[in-house]
Amino acid sequence: MRGTGRKTVTIADTGVGTLDRAVAILDAVESGVHRFTGIMDATGLPRGTTHRLIASLERHGFLSRYPAFGYRLGPRLLRLAHEAMRELPMRDVAHPSLERLARVTGESAQLYVRSGDERVCIDAVESRSELRTIVPVGASLPLHAGSAAKVFLAFAPDPGRHVRKAADPVRFGRDVELVRTRGWASSVDERQQGVGSVSAPILGDRDVLLGVVSISGPSSRMSKTNAKRYVPAVQEAARRIESALGVPG
Repeated sequence: MRGTGRKTVTIADTGVGTLDRAVAILDAVESGVHRFTGIMDATGLPRGTTHRLIASLERHGFLSRYPAFGYRLGPRLLRLAHEAMRELPMRDVAHPSLERLARVTGESAQLYVRSGDERVCIDAVESRSELRTIVPVGASLPLHAGSAAKVFLAFAPDPGRHVRKAADPVRFGRDVELVRTRGWASSVDERQQGVGSVSAPILGDRDVLLGVVSISGPSSRMSKTNAKRYVPAVQEAARRIESALGVPG
């Protein structure tokens, strides 16, 4: 972790230093650091390096500067994000299964893929209930809370560092270990107070994890006791998505 400011970001070391530092600046701005000095402190980069990289990111459209608000993520990132979402074949083939899952359970359904140290919602179908949960498409969520996070970690080579960040690492870690044997995970009031969820893995050849399908709703309807009644529908949705992707049964 670098920097002396209130917010800091980790500079990855991929062997391409300029790119690593530029990404660290984007990470800092994404996390809410918008002033030049704040970005410099958050990344730990020298003033000259920070200035040159910010200027380059501005020219390429990855950052925009607003005098009253500081630096913000630029419009080119929005275009890239839009194209990336369009190029996800899983989203297209999974959508009918998400619609069916939301209809059968009465709860909101989501489709997640992993991106680095986060899980990203690439599609969602909202419940028709007046009292419902909403996870926006494109939302990046942590891997140390929630049922979908447990599924991702159950298939990860390095779950420990995320498990240790959980509010209750012992219980969270135990739930992660159970995913492989029972094929699903649940959570109540973990990522967000008042919200419960149930998730199942979408597996490819040789049980490679492709994504996670989930439903979420108010914990009053999705308590730990009630969670099990949703499991068959969530697992069925996962199998339907696998079939649509052409994964052998």
